[in-house]
Amino acid sequence: MNLLEDIKNYYPLNLQEARDQEQMIWYITNHTDYLERKNLTGHFSSSIWTVNKERTKTLMVYHNIYNSWSWIGGHADGVQDLRSVALRELSEETGVKNAVLVSPEIFSLEILTVNGHIKKGEYVPSHLHLNVTYLAEADESENLIVNKNENQAVKWWSFADALNVPNEPWFVEWVYKKLIERCKIF
Repeated sequence: MNLLEDIKNYYPLNLQEARDQEQMIWYITNHTDYLERKNLTGHFSSSIWTVNKERTKTLMVYHNIYNSWSWIGGHADGVQDLRSVALRELSEETGVKNAVLVSPEIFSLEILTVNGHIKKGEYVPSHLHLNVTYLAEADESENLIVNKNENQAVKWWSFADALNVPNEPWFVEWVYKKLIERCKIF
């Protein structure tokens, strides 16, 4: 996997993705530590939009730090294969082990702002997540777990409910609506 090439080859769905794509390409070419959390300005993360086989529901977690229902994802932590990062995070945060990527292609791009917060007793300053999202399908009947270090709950939501339960309006407007719409054409 070559992250830079994958991002260059991605076809943006809208202006937000086109602008974020430009910034991600610039960031990779100008920072050697773009995959490392030690880069306190910004670093890559990977998310996974997990849907049921009928593509009518999505799996979300109630995230501890953001105090909101959200998609699933995490830091690259030096790993360039963001597909494996996304699948690892899905398993760690929800217990889902048998999800299948719908495609190896990038599903969406977004640069996310992260407010300063406490993590494991340490203050983490505000920074950016240069985020790459993949689409996966999973069986709704698979046993779910709550990873108490990361979240308070795990639940399947209808697409309509997935737009109503988060406490973060920007994510609903700019990310979740886009991901639901993209499910129709991907």
